[in-house]
Amino acid sequence: MLSIQSLVAVGHVGNSAAVFPLQRLGHEVIPVMTVHLSNHTGYETARGASLSAHEVREVITGVDERGMLEQCDAVLSGYLGDRRVGAVVLEAVHRVKSLNPAATYCCDPVIGDRSGGVFVGPGIPEFIRDELVPAADIITPNHFELDYLSGRVTRTLSEVLAAVDHVRDRGPRIVLATSVVVEDAPPQTMAMLAVSEVGAWMVTTPLLPISLGGCGDLTAALFSAHLHETGSPERALALTTSTVFTIVESTLAAGGQEMRIVAEQDAIAHPALRFEVERLR
Repeated sequence: MLSIQSLVAVGHVGNSAAVFPLQRLGHEVIPVMTVHLSNHTGYETARGASLSAHEVREVITGVDERGMLEQCDAVLSGYLGDRRVGAVVLEAVHRVKSLNPAATYCCDPVIGDRSGGVFVGPGIPEFIRDELVPAADIITPNHFELDYLSGRVTRTLSEVLAAVDHVRDRGPRIVLATSVVVEDAPPQTMAMLAVSEVGAWMVTTPLLPISLGGCGDLTAALFSAHLHETGSPERALALTTSTVFTIVESTLAAGGQEMRIVAEQDAIAHPALRFEVERLR
């Protein structure tokens, strides 16, 4: 799998949240960084730099020259850092699919969240919406990003499903909507929904009193891997939700600020199903 996203030296976001879990699941990962920071930007300071589109393209070209892109069965993208890097991601997707037509592209449309709004640079949200999402086979937006991509404000489960259908009509065959909080759900809960051409499924979990960077990056990586392995959005949803909840719950219990991905690696490699999957349609 070719994974194009951020990298941090401390903590777990971007490739620092995706690569190790994918490896624990037995996947060979080719990580390409879009930014290299000391830590994620939720801290008071974050030092490092964004890579230019030229630099990212050069790395991917070098990987291609080693004959590795033809071995890729999936591309995963996340935080871009610059709109022009988005064009490089699109080039990489087209190149991988030209070498392996069965390869899939999972786009984690990193744009923002409900607590902070849009937190990426100018032009990135529009490029993701207009270029990357239509090219993707799978997308994994959080609730805020789903609203942005669909041009809607969703407050109920039926509105969320309608927004997902609207986005799916633009290209992606599978949408995983994360961190979904709606008015008609039980209090202090959140949901994760997977929707494909064959159905829609939801898992509801308690809303834990903690906010951690990188949960979306971890979720996108796990869902992409489990979907590849099982071919079932329902099964991938169940496995992903259980693993992510276990890691977040463990981090909360330990009083940590960064996800306990390494400490809970057994939950990644051998996920135990903790929640029931509800079929919505």
